[in-house]
Amino acid sequence: MNGDRVSVQTYVPAGQRDRWREEAEGLDMSQAEYVRTMVQAGRRGFDLADEGDEPTSPDATPGVDGLKSRVLAVLEEQGAADWDALLAGVTDDIEERLDETLEELQDENRVLHSGRQGGYTVVEDGR
Repeated sequence: MNGDRVSVQTYVPAGQRDRWREEAEGLDMSQAEYVRTMVQAGRRGFDLADEGDEPTSPDATPGVDGLKSRVLAVLEEQGAADWDALLAGVTDDIEERLDETLEELQDENRVLHSGRQGGYTVVEDGR
């Protein structure tokens, strides 16, 4: 990444947009910040759980509060950080976690790496 920021546009149902707008306002975030946070949260393997919901992953950091804490920790450690440094700081272990998860899925015979098919595939019954 070169640090330049660009706009990304997507289309969602009006009800979805309204719900995101309300959730963003409740978190004192702009819609853009909220959507960006949701995307990064999804890449990290956790979701912004509804009130009272348990995280879907036992190692997930629930909600945005965890992300806020990680951002603050990066800033406290580095003093100042640009977008790329913050992104690296909050996603630093994703490659390791992905590798471990793929190993577990292969050990459980649920995922197979196939050079012929160009990557990882789900193991089908009887295969």
